[in-house]
Amino acid sequence: MNPIRPILKKRFKAYTLTEILVVLVIIGILVLLVLPNLLPLITKAKTTEAKVQLEHIHTLEKNYYYEHSKYSTDLKELGYIQEKLSTDGKDGRANYRIEITNATNTSFTARAVSVVDFNGNGTFNVWEVDQDKNIHEVTPD
Repeated sequence: MNPIRPILKKRFKAYTLTEILVVLVIIGILVLLVLPNLLPLITKAKTTEAKVQLEHIHTLEKNYYYEHSKYSTDLKELGYIQEKLSTDGKDGRANYRIEITNATNTSFTARAVSVVDFNGNGTFNVWEVDQDKNIHEVTPD
């Protein structure tokens, strides 16, 4: 007698394809119900990028000020390298374009402008920072 035969005839408990598809449909419906409530949280998480980058610009400007007794308008002079923007191609990850809008001997203002409309309403998010590290949202999205 062949010992493999009884193993092949034995039935194993498992889920059917129909049961798995029903579960996937239910999960899909639940995701569609929850997704609109999560969009504001996603937008809020993406604005963290702007705040972090502006804090970094503030640190670079302060370091530059301590060495040269003035603030700079040139990001390269500060040593800041803009990460590739998400709109520039498949390798882009940054959602904000950083620029220094004003720099004098005693003050500066830097701005982070989103390149993506997070909620699709036509307005782009804008954040600013000054020499006192006051970070505020100029245009909410």
